[in-house]
Amino acid sequence: MKSQIATDSDDDWAALVPELLVRDLATSLEFYLQGCGFRLRYARPEDGFAYLALGRAQLMLEEVTPGCWQTAPLRSPFGRGMNLQIEVADVHALHDRLQDRNQTFFRPLSTEWYRDGDLEHGQTQFLVQDPDGYLLRFMQHLETRPYDPDRSGESTPSRRTV
Repeated sequence: MKSQIATDSDDDWAALVPELLVRDLATSLEFYLQGCGFRLRYARPEDGFAYLALGRAQLMLEEVTPGCWQTAPLRSPFGRGMNLQIEVADVHALHDRLQDRNQTFFRPLSTEWYRDGDLEHGQTQFLVQDPDGYLLRFMQHLETRPYDPDRSGESTPSRRTV
C-alpha cells in the first residue's frame, strides 16, 4: 500500500518527535485525528505507522509488532512517568470537542502558573489519556507576569468569559 500524504502538510519538521507504540493503530488514529484534531502527515499502513501533526506539535504512532523498538514488556498504561505537553491555539474548543465525545479527563480544564525566576508563565490546560494510556497535556499559553510569592501555587479551574 502506498504512503498517504496529507494535502496540507508543510516542510517543517520538529527537532524532537516522540514515537508512541500503540496496541491498535486504527483506534489510536480515531482518537488523535477525530478526537484531538491532529492531521495525518503521512502513513505506512503496511508497517502499522502514522506521522501526525497538530500545529507545530508532531508525533509518530507505531503499532506494536514483533521487531518494533520495544525495550521492555508493555503494560497499561503505556508511557508511565511522562506526559506530552501539546500547545494548541484554542484549548477550550479542544476540551469541548473531547467532552462532546465523552472523553474522560485525567485533570480538568484549569489555569496554572509556573514560576521562572522572577516571572510566572500562565497557561490553561487539561490532561487526557489516549487509548493506550499515554498522558497528554493540551495547553494554551496565557500571559507572563511578575512573580508574586503571595500567589505562589495558584491554580484555578478555567472558566470561560463571554
